[in-house]
Amino acid sequence: MALTRDQLAQRVAQEFKDGYYVNLGIGIPTLAANFIPDDMQVMLQSENGLLGMGPFPLDEEVDADLINAGKQTVTMAEGASLFSSAESFAMIRGGHVDLTVLGAFEVDCQGNIASYMIPGKLIKGMGGAMDLVAGADNIIVTMTHASKSGDSKLLSKCTLPLTGKGCIKRVLTDLALLDIEDGKFILRERAPGVSVDEIAKLTSGELVIPEHVPEMVF
Repeated sequence: MALTRDQLAQRVAQEFKDGYYVNLGIGIPTLAANFIPDDMQVMLQSENGLLGMGPFPLDEEVDADLINAGKQTVTMAEGASLFSSAESFAMIRGGHVDLTVLGAFEVDCQGNIASYMIPGKLIKGMGGAMDLVAGADNIIVTMTHASKSGDSKLLSKCTLPLTGKGCIKRVLTDLALLDIEDGKFILRERAPGVSVDEIAKLTSGELVIPEHVPEMVF
């Protein structure tokens, strides 16, 4: 069974390590803020100028002036700080973010990512995605494995305009966790109840299937 958005966010949060500085992209990645273990110190960074982003607020906690890069209202963790977007991007470009979590339309087995434009559709701009993929060594993409029409989004070569080239090493979809190595997708984990054959049928890029592929644990 395909993972829900919350399950994707929960699995992404398992990639966090104590002491990490993490940037969460718009969409599913932002939900990961709700699944950080209580005994783990993680500082979430938002490119609009917030370090120390907390989970989404309850109704009585909403502050309309406190938002993330996706214009969603957020909370601030203890010790959080606010600053200009210029300083925020200096952190990103300077390689001071330990992990970046992004959404995507397509990823290919060369580690390329297309995440900001679908030709013919109105877009508001790239946002900080290009800076994030250029300034981070550790990036995980979270996305659906296939489009609504059933077409694979894990490709041999991206068809949409690229956000970054050769920068993606790990992809979490609603069906599987995969690494990208030597021009191939390596299947590492599968969603509970999802078979290896299902994943293979919906992966257009070259896929390496180890002898044992465990189910994800939540």
